Amino acid sequence: MTTDLVERVRHRLAGESRGTDPIALAEAVRAEAGGALSHDAVLAAVREARDEFVGAGPLAPLLEDDTVTDVLVTAPDQVWTDGPAGLAHTTIRFPNEDAVRRLAQRLALAAGRRLDDAQPYVDGWLPARQGRIRVHAVLPPIAANGTCLSLRVLRPVTHDLAALHAQGSLDLTALGILRTILKHRLAFLITGGTGAGKTTLLSALLGAVAPIERIVCVEDAGELRPTHPQFVSLVARPANVEGAGAVELPELVRQALRMRPDRLVVGEVRGAEVCSLLNAMNTGHDGGACTLHANSPAEAPARLEALAALGGLPRDALHSQLAAAVRVILHMRRTTSGRRLTEVAVLQRYHGEVKIHPVWRDGHWTSRRSLFTALTTPEPARD
Repeated sequence: MTTDLVERVRHRLAGESRGTDPIALAEAVRAEAGGALSHDAVLAAVREARDEFVGAGPLAPLLEDDTVTDVLVTAPDQVWTDGPAGLAHTTIRFPNEDAVRRLAQRLALAAGRRLDDAQPYVDGWLPARQGRIRVHAVLPPIAANGTCLSLRVLRPVTHDLAALHAQGSLDLTALGILRTILKHRLAFLITGGTGAGKTTLLSALLGAVAPIERIVCVEDAGELRPTHPQFVSLVARPANVEGAGAVELPELVRQALRMRPDRLVVGEVRGAEVCSLLNAMNTGHDGGACTLHANSPAEAPARLEALAALGGLPRDALHSQLAAAVRVILHMRRTTSGRRLTEVAVLQRYHGEVKIHPVWRDGHWTSRRSLFTALTTPEPARD
């Protein structure tokens, strides 16, 4: 099916104000082909036309692959996927740059956004019927070499701690540390880079929480699906195409506090919601958790300072809140052998500033193991 034929089919359907159901497509293909196609050729042309006009087009098979986490298009012949083995070049090709642009604009429209020369970039979520897919696109001339399209596939995370141990993400010592953290209801942050396994670990930890505890979770994208009878999920809502109707994470954190949580969880803090989260963790809700993009536990305070500044929280107040609210940082890293928990650190406050002390790293306890022991040792009873 040539690009010219696709265009003629597109214009015919638009001129007749018809949908893109198989019958309408088949009739339009036959009419524009002038009866020169066999039945098999018509069926093949209809499939190709549907790829062009509906859904994610030629990228649909990649998005249906359970191992694919990202689909990246940087040129008509440069379609890449990301997964357990890292970036991989695919055999999928677009006819030309216009085809990539049309797909990006169609996906933006499906996400309730506009993408054109006046608004040359877009970030949004595709409708739930197409799965939890985040779409990001940039048009030329902002994207100097042609339209760039990025699709992030968010799949429900269902691994438990035993499964993570079996696949090598946790060794026996790390497994014991995590169970101790849950047992003593220590509030924790999970840090790491994109795709390091932060959400996977958080989901596994939540699944191991006692079934009598009520977990209220606030997320931007509804990734967490732990196997837990008392798990309540609140998902943020972006603004519509008119810029109205947004329900953001800070408001959801406030609503979650009214839902009688035993543990309050934020799937990922990336903005002013860190202020609401730390306030909430200081209101008697032990065992809270969230994930945070950071290169190492030592860099977490500086990262939180930057986010808290967006909410108007000064540095000294941030450190005060952080020291009172969070006890442990778990750091995930993506290695050549897979995603692994590589470091556990505890937080202590010195002279008004939070200091990070590693207690376990790469399978071995450090000289500061006693700090973790102190956190998990009950205070002696007093007469």
